[in-house]
Amino acid sequence: MNFASPLFLFAFLPLVLIAYHLLRPMQAKNALLIAAGLVFYAFGDLRHLPLLLASCALHYAVGLALMRARRRRGLLLAACVTVDLAVLAIYKWRGALPLGISFYTFQAISYVVDVYRAPQSGTRSFRQALQYLTFFPQLTAGPLMRFSEVQPLLDARRVTWDSAFDGCCRFVCGLAKKVLLAAAAAKLVDAVYAQESLDALCAWTGAVCYCLQLYFDFSGYSDMAVGLGLLFGIKLPENFRYPYCADSITDFWRRWHISLSRWFRDYLYIPLGGNRKGTLRTMANKLLVFLATGLWHGTGWTFVLWGLWHGLLSCLETALHLPEKLKTRWYGHVYALLAVIFGFAVFRAADVAQAGALLGAMLTGFSPNTACRAALLAALSRRTALLCILSLALCLPLGPWLRKKIEPLRVWNALRGCLILLVFVLCLLALASGSFQPFIYASF
Repeated sequence: MNFASPLFLFAFLPLVLIAYHLLRPMQAKNALLIAAGLVFYAFGDLRHLPLLLASCALHYAVGLALMRARRRRGLLLAACVTVDLAVLAIYKWRGALPLGISFYTFQAISYVVDVYRAPQSGTRSFRQALQYLTFFPQLTAGPLMRFSEVQPLLDARRVTWDSAFDGCCRFVCGLAKKVLLAAAAAKLVDAVYAQESLDALCAWTGAVCYCLQLYFDFSGYSDMAVGLGLLFGIKLPENFRYPYCADSITDFWRRWHISLSRWFRDYLYIPLGGNRKGTLRTMANKLLVFLATGLWHGTGWTFVLWGLWHGLLSCLETALHLPEKLKTRWYGHVYALLAVIFGFAVFRAADVAQAGALLGAMLTGFSPNTACRAALLAALSRRTALLCILSLALCLPLGPWLRKKIEPLRVWNALRGCLILLVFVLCLLALASGSFQPFIYASF
């Protein structure tokens, strides 16, 4: 079950919302959210539900021990994190990942590390730990959140009509990103990556469209998660901030998958020394962090190369102080965008050979390839072209600018409601066509 499935949209979510708002005691609401999280996960991956529950029990127990222990706390933490990383590595290498394991494992690690650093930040309530780790809007693909951020809302939260309306709007916008914009880009991406040989036009089309597909797929999921959180009185962290407007790779990672970037910063980069021990050590730390980021996505060489590419560029920026020099410069935006496009072209490739062929075609494929262009034209309908153009426009911060202009108008809420209803109908029509593809990050 995923956020865009009919089962979720017309059965699971309405039933959970109705039951949640009919229940009065907060204890009953909390029990319902835990049950909903477990049912949601079971529909997606029943076989690995015991693994999720075992992870919850382990990290609650370790957190409790860290709160009580006076000695060997570092050894206890190291043992827990080692078990986490070993389990994650085993499944990564096997290639058959339990649903959401990368996300709930990292979130669980953040909990025990935070308790180790500040014992008072933990909880003695297993119910709170379980509720934190099984909250279904962000269980399988984030955004990652700290226990300290959500703990105040576990026993005291409130949903207003305004927040519920904002949540519905955010959810529908995320749904549209996934089933309309990401799906349109995916058609062209699949057509390009299925070809044995490419020319520059096809290669660049595939690379750019994959950037669109990945962004609107994952930011769409994040928007849906944030919207669902608002429906239950829990504000989840933002995960994207117009990343393709970045003026450096450093700036890109402040805008892209923000919760994961923050996790690596707080739980790997800073413990390694961060930028406190000189330029060379800073560069080594960044390279290690980006290598870990690549491996987090998968153990294939394409993920490793993607991580190293971003790591090397980040190190270069550190050595030359480029983020300050490139800030708001037009050529900084061009450099960052090209670097991201080349990186994601490798990220999407099935193997290193395909990545090399694609990059070669992007740089040297000046002779037209008839077969490739025919496949691309077959996938390019008028609707797909319009949606891809719209996707390019929405990569820019036009929405906040437009909203600022029209929000003061009295008719804004009514207009927004009508637009959201129209977009939701368009999404349902797209889903009815049977063209839905699973969320990309569900496989990481």
